[in-house]
Amino acid sequence: MASSIRVRATANGDITEVQALIQHPMDSGFVKDAKGEIIPAHFIQELTFACNGKDVFVADWGPAVSKDPYVKFSFKGAKKGDDLKISWTDNKSGSDEITAKIS
Repeated sequence: MASSIRVRATANGDITEVQALIQHPMDSGFVKDAKGEIIPAHFIQELTFACNGKDVFVADWGPAVSKDPYVKFSFKGAKKGDDLKISWTDNKSGSDEITAKIS
């Protein structure tokens, strides 16, 4: 199965810029379907970015985050060729992870 995470990490000097797009329904549990029945909550609870084994960005999310979330941030301390591991877990015990090389 293909990863639900698409990521681009680019080092420019001592700053690394990260952009990630995650495919996930992010259902809040408050929306009804066409039949008027509530769609059960299904959302990412924790999102983690780690560079060379050290967390550089951790987000604790809830049902208020939109579908297919996009994350962009930058950090110091990485260089081209380093590994960036991205992982998430959701409220239904779902998870995904991917490792990308910083370019």
